[in-house]
This record gives sequence, structure tokens and C-alpha cells, in this order.
Amino acid sequence: MNLHEPKSAINRDYIPIADHGLIGNLHTAALVSTDGSIESYCIPHFDSPSVFARILDKNKGGHFSISPTVPFSTKQNYYPSSNVLQTKFMNEGGVVNITDFLPRQIFLPTVTKKPLLPWLIRRVEVIRGTVPLRMECAPAFNYARSKHTTAIVSCPSPEGTTKAVFQSDALELDLRYVPESTMANVAQPSIDLDLLDLSEKGHLGLGVQTEFTLAEGQCITFVLRTPPAANSTTSMEDPTLTKDLVNSLLLTTNKYWNDWIRQSTYTGSWKEAVHRSALALKLLIFEPTGAVVASPTFSLPEFIGGTRNWDYRASWIRDSSFTLYALIRLGFTREADAYMEFIFERLRHKNPDGSLQIMYTIHGGKDLEEIELTHLDGHKGSKPVRIGNGAADHLQLDIYGELMDCIYLGQKFGKPLSYDTWLLVRDLVDYVVANCHRPDLSIWEVRNKERHFTYSKVMLWVAIDRGLRLADKRSLPCPHRNQWLAARDSLYEEIMEKAFDKQLKVFGQSYEDTDVIDSAVLIMPLVFFIQPSDPRFVNTLKHILRTRDRGGLTSNNLVFRYDVTKSDDGVGGEEGTFCLCTLWCVEALTRAGEYDRPMLQKAVTMFEDFLLYLNHVGLCTEEISEAGEGLGNAVQGFTHVTLISAAYNLSRTMAKKHKF
Repeated sequence: MNLHEPKSAINRDYIPIADHGLIGNLHTAALVSTDGSIESYCIPHFDSPSVFARILDKNKGGHFSISPTVPFSTKQNYYPSSNVLQTKFMNEGGVVNITDFLPRQIFLPTVTKKPLLPWLIRRVEVIRGTVPLRMECAPAFNYARSKHTTAIVSCPSPEGTTKAVFQSDALELDLRYVPESTMANVAQPSIDLDLLDLSEKGHLGLGVQTEFTLAEGQCITFVLRTPPAANSTTSMEDPTLTKDLVNSLLLTTNKYWNDWIRQSTYTGSWKEAVHRSALALKLLIFEPTGAVVASPTFSLPEFIGGTRNWDYRASWIRDSSFTLYALIRLGFTREADAYMEFIFERLRHKNPDGSLQIMYTIHGGKDLEEIELTHLDGHKGSKPVRIGNGAADHLQLDIYGELMDCIYLGQKFGKPLSYDTWLLVRDLVDYVVANCHRPDLSIWEVRNKERHFTYSKVMLWVAIDRGLRLADKRSLPCPHRNQWLAARDSLYEEIMEKAFDKQLKVFGQSYEDTDVIDSAVLIMPLVFFIQPSDPRFVNTLKHILRTRDRGGLTSNNLVFRYDVTKSDDGVGGEEGTFCLCTLWCVEALTRAGEYDRPMLQKAVTMFEDFLLYLNHVGLCTEEISEAGEGLGNAVQGFTHVTLISAAYNLSRTMAKKHKF
């Protein structure tokens, strides 16, 4: 077993993207590294400025680390059926557990109001021997752009402790701690906070540190808090910090996650991976509005040292719709209803031309100005670091297909449409019919020229098709039914004629580039555009499964989006295999496997292989390098969505096959 050498902020290097777990409270989330450091944390919301961003700048990004000062090995795991994370440090002298979580609610007999506490809680407990430890809390406010002051002052509760107060121009944090003895005849531990000066590393304010030794039965809980508003009139918003309170928060937070995942109706194979994916997706929901973030992180590179570094802390209509599809499949209809309300509110405030933006802020706003943070080094030197997203004003017509598919599925399992909402949906389909022949920038958000992308055309067909199905199944008035039918059928035949390369016998990336292979076309049978046994699709699938040097898109049973050397996307640079595309390929093989058993066997093999690339706690990044390294933003919702969908359909198809 490899031992990790202890490292302070002075000499600690980057930790690989995949070597992190995620905790959250449905308002924001934090990445926790396997060596006990909070690497990414934005408060109070997903899209708020970061206070910890060490994963993007090892020197000045900000961190909150707790780890032994002696060599150690480490393990990290979630509590069963929960998003409470535990990191275990071990050596011959002792074992320490650090339990990390963002609390949900408190349930104490004396507390009638149950606020969501904007706290980050880290419980440090030695369970064998003695372990010397070091804690460093060095926030870097406003993406490490704002100065702050730091003071260590006495704390009224628990009695005799101190607290650190960090004050920037826009945000105040305080760090408190609660000592505890968990065994009889074991003394309660004590620590002293000291100032930590990292100005030589670029920090704009002091942090705090402490070195302490805990023995078996001793525990210290660190609580990083956003203090209540100064004009608050109720003490319930700032409960007294005691060991009973922090232990209650751990129990009730763990119970919240346990109770939620128990509502799953999934009974198929790979249940553990499916449920972990569901728990990960739940962490991406912004509870106040029902919006879903694509990922809680920003600007993590799609290729180490490359420029493809984007901010994913917004709500893409595409990603969110697929997320709700996956949760509905598992029986989580409440989340679907909440997101539908978020989207219907956007429909009430469409753009003047009747269109929607491709993404919104999690609060429903339209402004996502893209800014480069040139003062941050980027993960392992991957620049630029970006916040906001310039793709917000892109024309990406495929979003209407994903959204209409989601609305249609929501009608089967969720809250029925009202008449007024149907009118909004109907207008949306009318917009699609009027604009379905326009070129766009499509799912991969290319940054040069608009084209007639095959994926977008298929999803536009889906939008019209689902509108027609909704009208029929709900007997809803549809005055333009004949125009919708004509547009749907015309678009189908246009795709078959213009997107199909007659020489290669495959569907190409766009009408303009039919000889360029793009794995986005794997969506065709998944949305019931084409039969999976159709020779046109089977030939396309087989072509994608070839290795890149043979003209395909597959490497190590993992699938690239497209060949960046053959398709100019206006971004440049390299990227890894796309997890989303790999899982779409699994599902396409599954559908084709109903008629061709070797393809079903290939789907199982490919899916099992993919599960090996999940990280140590069952989470997945956006991409995987050819060497197996996680790349891109983490945790990536789209990946876990397609994992659930692939497992659901593969499991169901295998069960069908076993009946005959």
C-alpha cells in the first residue's frame, strides 16, 4: 500500500480531477479530495463566487484541508445510500475518520423552525491509536480576487473555544470548532487556532491553521459558517453550536439522503451504480427554483494543458431535460414537476421571436457573461479559467427536442399540463415548425459557423413528434396539426436524404459534412427517430465503433464526440473520450441487440468496461483520457443521466431476452 507524504499548502501539488468526492445541500456543493482538502466550494449558491478553488490554482485558489502530519494511506467512501462523505487516513500509529457534509435540516426538540444552515461541517474522529493532524483554512474570496481580513476571537459556545472570522467586502465567514469525547474516561481535546500567512503564494488575506493530536475516542468538529444576517430577528437562524447540534445535523442529513433514495423504483441490474448516479444527480438540483446545474464545478480542463475549460454551473435546457428523464425513470417525479415549473416560467418570458435561451442561470436569469480569470493558473496549468458561458446566446435548435421529450415523459408520470401551459407548449412547437430548416451550432456548441447539424435536425423532429403525441394522448386542441404533421414528415425525409453519406453509408455530422463522423447521431434510435435495426443506422454504429486510425471514434471501448482533427469547431485543442457518447453507444447497441444478439453482448461488455472508469466513490467526470484519467467538469450530470438510461434499457432488454 502506497503511503502519502504529509504536505502543507506550501508544497502540495494538484490532485487528479477524479480523486474527489462531492457533497452538497441542494443550494451548492463542494469537492473533497482524497487527501482531505475542500478543493472547490462556492457559497451560498452553485453559481456564487468561489471561496475555495484550489483545484484551479494550487497556490492561491483557496483551500480547507485536514490531514495527518505523518505518512498515511487513504480511503474515501460515501455512507451507504447517502451523500455524506467519509475520508479515512490510516498508518501504523492510528486511524482517523473525517466526515464531510453540507447539512440539510435540524430536528431538535427545542427548535420549531427548521432552516437550511449555510454551513460546511467536517467531523474529525480518531478511531484507533493516536494521530497528529494539521488543519488549514485559507479562503480566497470572489474567485481569489478580493482581499479579506482575518481575526481570531473568543467564542461564547462551546465555552473556552475560539473562532476565526474572515471578512471580505461582500461575504463574511467564520470557522468554529466543537471538541468532543466519545468514550468514557477520555479527555475532551483542545486546540489553538493560529494565523496562516500564504501571501507569498498569492493569497490576499490570512488563513488560519492548527496542529493537534487526537487519541482514540477524541473528536473535533469544524464548522465553516456564513453568519446570519445582521438584521435577523429570530435566534432560530443561528442556533447555539453544541456537540448535540452537530451530531443531530449529521444524523438528519444522512437520514434525508437515505429516505430520498429509498423512493427509487429501480429493480434492474447494476443497482448500486444507478443509485449512486441518482444521488449525484440530486446534488445538482437547485432547490429554490427547481433548476438543474450541468455540473457544480467550472473550468476544469477537457485536456490537461488545453483551452477547453468551461463553466457548467448553469441550467442547460438540454442537460436538465435529460436529467429529469433519468430521475423520472427511477420514480422521482417531484423533481420533474419542480423543474417543469422552472421551464414553464421561462416559456412565459420567451424571447421576442418566441425562442428560448439554451441555458439560464439557476435563478432563471439570462445573463451569463463569459469572463476569463487570468490571475488563476488553471488545473495543472490548463488556461484560461472561465466563469460564465458565452454559449448562452448560441442558436442551438436541438434543445426544443430534448425539452419536448421531457415534457412528454413528464405527462406520462408527473403532473398533468394545464390548458394555459399547453398553450405555451403549443407556441413552442409552432416556433420549431417555423425554424426547423435553419442552421445552428448544435449540441457541441461549436464556436465558428452555423451548419445543418444532423443531431439538431433529429431533435427538431422529436420536438414536433412529441407535440403531436401530447395533443393526441391528452385530446388537446391543436389548430395547426396538419402543418405539424407535414413538417415532421418532411423533416424526416430531408434528414434521410441530406444527412446520409451514400458512399460511406453512414449518417454524417451535418448536411454540409456527411463524411465527418459524429457520435451525437447515436441518439437516433434512443428517441425513436429510426429503428435500431435499420441498415443505415447499423452501418453508422459499426463505423463509430472502429478505432480512430480506422476512421471511427472508439478507443479502449470509450467513444469520442468527433475527430477534432477533421472537424473544425472553432475552439481548437484536444479532448478525451466523452462519457456521454460512450453511454449513448451502449444504449444504441442495446437497442440494436434486440435483433442482433452479438450487439447486446457488446453492449454489456462496453458498459461493464465503462463502470471501471467511475472513480473510487462511483462518480464520473465529463471525459476520460486515453490513459484512463478523468477530465472535464466533475461531477458531470450528463454522464450520470446516460449511465442510468443505459443501465435501465440494457437491464430491461436482457430480462426480455431471458424470457425466450
